[in-house]
Amino acid sequence: MPAIEFEQVIKHYGDKTVVNGLSFDVVPGECFGLLGPNGAGKTTTLRMLLGIVSPDAGRISLCGEPVPARARHARARVGVVPQFDNLDPDFTVRENLLVFGRYFGLSASETRALVAPLLEFARLESKADARVGELSGGMRRRLTLARALVNDPDVLVMDEPTTGLDPQARHLIWERLRSLLARGKTILLTTHFMEEAERLCNRVCVIEEGRKIAEGAPKALIESEIGCDVIEVYGPDPVALRDELAPLAKRTEISGETLFCYVDEAAPVHALLRHRSDLRYLHRPANLEDVFLRLTGREMQD
Repeated sequence: MPAIEFEQVIKHYGDKTVVNGLSFDVVPGECFGLLGPNGAGKTTTLRMLLGIVSPDAGRISLCGEPVPARARHARARVGVVPQFDNLDPDFTVRENLLVFGRYFGLSASETRALVAPLLEFARLESKADARVGELSGGMRRRLTLARALVNDPDVLVMDEPTTGLDPQARHLIWERLRSLLARGKTILLTTHFMEEAERLCNRVCVIEEGRKIAEGAPKALIESEIGCDVIEVYGPDPVALRDELAPLAKRTEISGETLFCYVDEAAPVHALLRHRSDLRYLHRPANLEDVFLRLTGREMQD
């Protein structure tokens, strides 16, 4: 039985269709990434999954329970890490965990027994008696993750868990999430960091305007959608450069001042660029960000 299942789900807000026939499922024990540009419908999808808003059509199940009909029962087996921290600033780190345990019907003694392991998991042992306002952004994010584990959930729903964090804090969160996956937890993750999705996710689903436009393992999508190396070229006249390099590349794209050359054979492009002192260039393997931008476009969307 899937841990999460969406089947032809539709949601309207007034005349606008925010989620349009969305279908996907998440297998127990995997990390599944929900990707898309701003306004694609990711937040609405999470809100429907958690029973906060109701779909207009389609079927949703969470931990085997129909949603929204039995969302409350399903939520007992779910931990949520929201996009923005909603920790209680008047409480200490320890008190935030103790109070949250009550929401799941845990006794005071049961919650107290959980606090030390959760603080150790989040590497916050030395901050147990600090108030939330004294914590760094990375510490607050780790506390929010620890709080989501109070009820020992089967499923974690995480909305952009590392937004605003520095690289060290981001890598620590990734390490903690990998340890949860190793323990058999299921993670549904939304993120704008394609590196994060590529590192953590077994599969990803890319949505745009509420519709699924691609789904699969990151490596498989990179191979099917890109299938070659990328050379990024930075220079003063990318249009003229494109005309010069296009015969040597499978495909070229311009974004701002950067020309992207997709190449099976990089040597001819290197030979041409090597003698151009006015240009900088980077040769790299294709990645999930290339896939995302090819599917959703390189231009900003309002």
